[in-house]
Amino acid sequence: MKILAGNSNRPLAEAISAYLQLPLTDASIRRFSDMECFVEIHENVRGEDVFVVQSTSYPANDNLMELLVMLDALKRGSARRITAVVPYFGYARQDRKSGPRTPISAKLVANLITTAGADRVLTMDLHAGQIQGFFDIPLDNLFAAPVFVRDIEENFGRNQLTIISPDVGGVIRARAVARRLDTDLAIIDKRRERAGVSEVMNVIGDVEGRNCILIDDIVDSAGTLCNAAQALAEHGAGSVSAYVTHGVLSGGAVARASTSALAALITTDSILTTEAVRVSDTVRQISIAPLMGEAMLRIAEERSVSSLFD
Repeated sequence: MKILAGNSNRPLAEAISAYLQLPLTDASIRRFSDMECFVEIHENVRGEDVFVVQSTSYPANDNLMELLVMLDALKRGSARRITAVVPYFGYARQDRKSGPRTPISAKLVANLITTAGADRVLTMDLHAGQIQGFFDIPLDNLFAAPVFVRDIEENFGRNQLTIISPDVGGVIRARAVARRLDTDLAIIDKRRERAGVSEVMNVIGDVEGRNCILIDDIVDSAGTLCNAAQALAEHGAGSVSAYVTHGVLSGGAVARASTSALAALITTDSILTTEAVRVSDTVRQISIAPLMGEAMLRIAEERSVSSLFD
């Protein structure tokens, strides 16, 4: 078993390496003067079970191309099995035709990863579960719920707690957390006028005097979360916090969250933390390295991954 790390999220790869007590594979990943990606692996990988850790986060196209080149290098190096470990799967929001003459980019990226040489994929909290069907190779989609539940219990307990889905599409994800915590569930009903802009319409459920925890998979501009937090506050919520798997946090998202009704915004380290997050009093990260590392170990040993969530 070997672990090859790309440049998208080196700290996470190092944390996984430390959990597994397995050093990262020695490799050079660099750019030519015209920014072409070049990969050279300095260890023998013939017959090895290799895991390539690379999120396709910002800059998404550069990191995706880097992943594809690493997969090709391993395939040509005669690795026995190659697993693409993609904690954050970019382009996942383009999972269907949203209008005439628009692409299904998530399917395109799935084809690219498969063609480049991956034998299987390990990811976390896909934006839409059906993306698993875009791959013609095995895919394991992990859930951040166990990590969230542990942190919620440590910081909020279970007293006067209500789990909130920020939209109807996220109810299944929020319900899984609410079931683990044995607590109430409420839903934000919103109308999205255009991409990146949302308008909160109604709160379905009783949130008055409750400690509300919003659960979502991606926070990008943070507009949806901030609007949802404001709506909950107007409905009498005692406090509002949010747990989100992938902290894209583009543009002024961190500043927006810091000045909103959110008491705290917690994300995982599936995406490399930025300086804005490091200095923020509102936003913090929790690590998924033990969860990812354990899943990788079970794949290598041909043991059940789904039993991690039983």
